[in-house]
Amino acid sequence: MMQSPCVAKCGLNDEDYCMGCYRHIDEIVAWSQASDEQKTQIWLKLAERKTQMQAGENSTVLSREKWLEAEQRLKQVETD
Repeated sequence: MMQSPCVAKCGLNDEDYCMGCYRHIDEIVAWSQASDEQKTQIWLKLAERKTQMQAGENSTVLSREKWLEAEQRLKQVETD
């Protein structure tokens, strides 16, 4: 089982990227169901994202509403 990049400092920016772990909300919600290959691909993107977002502010709190919206998007993709 691959470790999650979560650092328990969640805060989404305007583009729905967590400023703690640098994953997109869709990646966060899908993590528990993702294959090791998918998780590896996510991990490989994080260093570059961190560099690009380093100047950002961690001012937006991850809301339950955003989480549920992401879950719905992922469920829709699975059923299509």
